[in-house]
Amino acid sequence: MKRFIEGDDREQGVLFPDHLEDFVGEDNPVRAVDAFVDVLDLADIGFSDAAATGRPGYHPAVLLKIYVYGYLNRIHSSRRLELETGRNVEMMWLTGRLAPDFKTIADFRRDNSKAIRKVCSQFVMLCRQVGLLNGDGVAIDGSKFKAVNNRDKNFTPAKVKRRMADIEASIERYLSKLDAADRNEPALPPAKVARLQERIIKLKEQMEELKAIEIKVQSAPDAQVLLTDPDARSMRHRGGGIVGYNVQTAVDIEHHLIVAHEVTSSGSDQGQLVKMANQARLAIGGEEITVVADRGYYGGEQLLECANNGIITYVPKPLTSSGTKRGFFIKQDFIYDAKNDVYICPAGQKLTKGAHRSDRQSDINLYRHLSACFDCHLKSRCTTEKLRRIRRWEQEDVLDDIERRLEEKPDAMQIRRSTVEHPFGTLKAWMGYTHFLTQTRKKVAAEMSLHVLAYNFKRVLKIIGIAPLIAALKA
Repeated sequence: MKRFIEGDDREQGVLFPDHLEDFVGEDNPVRAVDAFVDVLDLADIGFSDAAATGRPGYHPAVLLKIYVYGYLNRIHSSRRLELETGRNVEMMWLTGRLAPDFKTIADFRRDNSKAIRKVCSQFVMLCRQVGLLNGDGVAIDGSKFKAVNNRDKNFTPAKVKRRMADIEASIERYLSKLDAADRNEPALPPAKVARLQERIIKLKEQMEELKAIEIKVQSAPDAQVLLTDPDARSMRHRGGGIVGYNVQTAVDIEHHLIVAHEVTSSGSDQGQLVKMANQARLAIGGEEITVVADRGYYGGEQLLECANNGIITYVPKPLTSSGTKRGFFIKQDFIYDAKNDVYICPAGQKLTKGAHRSDRQSDINLYRHLSACFDCHLKSRCTTEKLRRIRRWEQEDVLDDIERRLEEKPDAMQIRRSTVEHPFGTLKAWMGYTHFLTQTRKKVAAEMSLHVLAYNFKRVLKIIGIAPLIAALKA
């Protein structure tokens, strides 16, 4: 067969050897990785220095370059990174043909968790220096990521009781088979009897293990024990459950860069708003910051603290009232008159402030009308009690301000969704929709920082290009 492109003969020698530089173009992203790591003060960041004695180790810059390049190219495993150092020309160029073994690569990520997280923060600072973070605002959200922990290795009080009941039922079933074999002729074969007895012994051993685990579960603060990854937690996820971590991110609204992130063991977003907003403000470097979040972050104390710290929030109120389902008026149907400090009910009556609640919540006021409710024609749609009472927090003006801002900016939740959901989808796609490779929150935080760094790196390369990024790094 003729007229096809032919390759070089494997046995053909060359007069002049090839240079690695010839295989890496000027517009290759690996050059940006090399420039970024080279400008970092690794000792100041916290990477360990070489030992004074013994065999010299690999420079932290070499191992960090391997990881940054690997995560940029969706290569997360230390064993796969070891393979790439020996066959990938770009990796050879990046490391100077050095090829650390997988254990050295894995230990570097394990032993430098805090420093790796600082590297991620350093890149965010670079984004701010090149003008990609102008302080327009951030969107905050959390997403569940699976841990290296099988659900069968997660124990709660209900799971322990259920498994104990299953084991007891299995033991009873095997014992009944042995009893039936003794009563009826012919008896079971000796080999089968031995297998049944062996299964009973193993089940009793499992029962003893479960009893020991039950004690640990009862003493655990959140009544959970995980055998593989003790820091992971069982969480609700898309109508089911997942054993993993809740990763919080704050994403820049303009360029969709992740300016702050945090790996948490909490299955809820409650209580995360202030912490993430402050981290985002510190990363952007502004006095004030605008934050958009979903209903999961709504909380009076959190929103009040944000307002006092110069954080402008857009957080919708959760619809938790059961009155709507029953056809009753809800609190939103009562109009608050701030000037006169009264509520106007749907019937047009004024509900005035009464005594404080009797359950020791001194910052909650009750509003009611002492006589109008008795013969009101709308009472059947309002309450089954004698009087309809409206509870108002003394700092509820802050919440009212948030509602007014949301009414003035009706597309705020759409902006939030299009901003913060995109990075999560991208990160999970890069991970193959699987789980973290490391265990414990400290190591998972380092792994997540590498994912975030790779995501931000790709975003910046897409926005400004390779050459301008390298020029900014060298400036």
